[in-house]
Amino acid sequence: MEGFTFRAMTWNIHGAVSPAGRHDLDRVIALIRRHEPDVVAIQEVEGRNRPGALPFTALREALGGHSLDAPTLRAADGCYGHTLISRWPLQDGTLHDLSVPGREPRTAIAARLDTPAGPLRLLAAHLGLGFGERRAQAAKLAALARASADPLLAMGDFNDWEPHGPVDRAFLGTLPSRTRLRSFPVARPLFALDRIYARPRAALLRSWTDKTAREASDHRPVIADVALGAEVAVRLAVD
Repeated sequence: MEGFTFRAMTWNIHGAVSPAGRHDLDRVIALIRRHEPDVVAIQEVEGRNRPGALPFTALREALGGHSLDAPTLRAADGCYGHTLISRWPLQDGTLHDLSVPGREPRTAIAARLDTPAGPLRLLAAHLGLGFGERRAQAAKLAALARASADPLLAMGDFNDWEPHGPVDRAFLGTLPSRTRLRSFPVARPLFALDRIYARPRAALLRSWTDKTAREASDHRPVIADVALGAEVAVRLAVD
């Protein structure tokens, strides 16, 4: 099997509004492009009350050309939600409702990439703030992950404040590795809300964040280099 290495990224862009209150989608795009991700999950894309702006379209065209959008709140002048963007075509794209009654609507994005090392499944999500809500949503995500034996990445803002909270527990045995970088609040991060989970365990090669994100959002992004196929086999043999 041919090896395949690529870069994944997840970032809650807070509507492209910095902690100082400045809206600048171009600054968001520039930071993402600096890290050159092949696949990026972006949360809190805000198109409401943005005259003339089409942020879902602008992000797709600037960052990869292929996307699946999950608008969860709609208004007459635009929508709000999250998106999954790729340099390569996204296959079998599906939106899965994660909403809990009485809470903000939530949706998971599921897709497949056909890579030189075989299929890779992708999940992208922005989970709720309530403990019970988040536990139910994590259980649904874990069921989606278990539905395929293919390599898989789950990316997003999981809003899980605990080191071993409901999201980690739901993914136990299903997605054996994850990033552990603190990403919120942006200036002095205390919590690892933004994560990339992976299967197989050895797929995550390295991960990092970017403190300059304080000029663009209230979260830091999480970026990871990922290997599939031969690269994973070599690492497992060395370990």
